[in-house]
Amino acid sequence: QVQLVESGGGLVQAGGSLRLSCAASGRTFSSYAMGWFRQAPGKERDIVAAISRGSNTYYADSVKGRFTISRDNAKNTVILQMNSLKPEDTAVYYCAADNLFYGVSLTANQYNYWGQGTQVTVSS
Repeated sequence: QVQLVESGGGLVQAGGSLRLSCAASGRTFSSYAMGWFRQAPGKERDIVAAISRGSNTYYADSVKGRFTISRDNAKNTVILQMNSLKPEDTAVYYCAADNLFYGVSLTANQYNYWGQGTQVTVSS
């Protein structure tokens, strides 16, 4: 069982930066692949970035070059650094854990555990 708590969301102007953190409970954090998803009103929950157990990363095309995902297994934390934010990045951002042994999963229904979400709003 893993419990996830996101923090770091807020309101920022276009071009600004935010740093989202996801703190995980439990002593098996390193055995999970981790993902960040986002969901805008009326839209599906889509993957933003993911990081495998071995720290291989995946980014959605829309965020490549602007967002960076990282993990610190000693602190049971996964970070999403978001730079050059755009109004279209506005959404609720969710952290998720997947007990996948190798690689990353790209769809929400493949993840086992979810945080409560944190709102990111980018004004133009």
